[in-house]
Amino acid sequence: MKPGIHPPYGPVVFRDRAAGFAFLTRSTATSGKTVEWEDGNTYPVIDVEISSASHPFYTGTARVLDTAGRVERFERRYGKREGGR
Repeated sequence: MKPGIHPPYGPVVFRDRAAGFAFLTRSTATSGKTVEWEDGNTYPVIDVEISSASHPFYTGTARVLDTAGRVERFERRYGKREGGR
């Protein structure tokens, strides 16, 4: 890597306030706010609106689409296709 052109890469806490979930990772993102982490050190904190703790896909609350019902409704409306294509 070319020195002097990349942003600093260091520890940052990402916090999902809606779910009360936070995790420490490394990133080039920065913030003026800080938080004291479980290890006693102070790190910059970035508040996010959604994370794996609150996203419907990861929490299991995602809706499953009824694709069979959609196909049947399409076939009723426009008729089945002949010839298997």
